[in-house]
Amino acid sequence: MFKLAKATVQNHHDCFSIISQHDSDVQTEECKGMSGMIEELLSEKLDRLIAVLERMAPPTPQPVNLEIADCFVWNPSRLGFDPVNKVNRVDISLIRGVDTVRDILFDNTKRFADGMQANNVLLWGARGMGKSSLVKAVHASVNVEAPAAAHPLKLIEIHREDIDSLPALMGIIKNTPYLFILFCDDLSFDHDDTSYKSLKAALEGGVEGRPDNVIFYATSNRRHLLPRDMIENERSTAINPSEAVEEKVSLSDRFGLWLGFHKCSQDDYLAMIDGYAAHFDLAMKKDQLHAQALEWSTTRGARSGRVAWQFIQDLAGRLGKKL
Repeated sequence: MFKLAKATVQNHHDCFSIISQHDSDVQTEECKGMSGMIEELLSEKLDRLIAVLERMAPPTPQPVNLEIADCFVWNPSRLGFDPVNKVNRVDISLIRGVDTVRDILFDNTKRFADGMQANNVLLWGARGMGKSSLVKAVHASVNVEAPAAAHPLKLIEIHREDIDSLPALMGIIKNTPYLFILFCDDLSFDHDDTSYKSLKAALEGGVEGRPDNVIFYATSNRRHLLPRDMIENERSTAINPSEAVEEKVSLSDRFGLWLGFHKCSQDDYLAMIDGYAAHFDLAMKKDQLHAQALEWSTTRGARSGRVAWQFIQDLAGRLGKKL
């Protein structure tokens, strides 16, 4: 009887061992499946995390090939330059009514191209009077007069919203054998904009300062680059009004040359019209040309170089002539 009970217990134990071994094998397979799913999930999460970190990391500076063009546009997203093969500019001889500032800007640029000392320049004043056109025309004119063996002067445009990347731009070009005009068109700052402080330090006042092979030209409708009401608000609300205003307007002091552009007279406006008409060979009697040009300016409510050019474009279209 005892032996029978013992045999029965042994049989139950063997059956339990078999069942346990089966369950263990099933659990092992399930664990392996779960482990694979976890590894796959973690791998996916890590890939997404790496992608986020790569987007947050600063871009790697791109190799600079400055021989392919004379004009470039700064691209801060990839720390590189986009070449401009066809520059939108007019011949310097066609820019009329601003003879004095034209000559001053040309002389300053020529000295810089010759390796002499030159100033940063702020071209400010009335809209449409050729501020940006003059910068591009002077750049081309200086390169034409440069010796054949000399490196051409490079023009790099930096957009207003990219001013805070100016130190990175200067860091890339400072050790190259070229001379650079950094050009910002329509430069101005609003009330809550603090990027003008980085521009101040990049131009003058920083530890490193402006590289010797770089000069900065900017155009603006505002002489002090900041809104008048912003300056007046500082004057009325600050504890020390004079110090507050000085801090705001000190940016424009970084420009050694201030070149003012003012509204042109009727004679200057018609001289622009005559210059364009002669250059592009637009055949029309002078009295008729002047009458149409004055009527055009009246409908626009202004006389400027931009209005003169727009009239010439319209006239060329009516005469069936390409500019």
